[in-house]
Amino acid sequence: MKIITNNPLIRQELKDKFTIEYINCDYMGILIKCRDYIHKNYKLLTHPLSGSVKPNETPYKSIALGEGDSLDVEALMLIEKSIDTANKFNNNFKTPNWNEKILKDFQIIDYDLLNNAIQNVNFVR
Repeated sequence: MKIITNNPLIRQELKDKFTIEYINCDYMGILIKCRDYIHKNYKLLTHPLSGSVKPNETPYKSIALGEGDSLDVEALMLIEKSIDTANKFNNNFKTPNWNEKILKDFQIIDYDLLNNAIQNVNFVR
């Protein structure tokens, strides 16, 4: 399993358990990087729009991917729809310039969402 993230808390807390690809980018950059991996036969293991925090509210996103042996068309369609949805949110309202305390809160939310997903899902596909 590979985790694509822009969340420093994920990198810090999970680096010894999983392969972490930390990217210094925005939410959309994470979605696009995951789409690139899907084109290389990776599978989505967590939903790209998980949680109730809207893509334009938080700067952080972490997505788990697994290696596959063929193009997962369903995953490709899901990531493309997620990119479209994130674009719609960003076109209406840009992500605020949050202070450090709020940014830490968003890091924890993203960490909790990913951590709960990887503990509760069977990743064998």
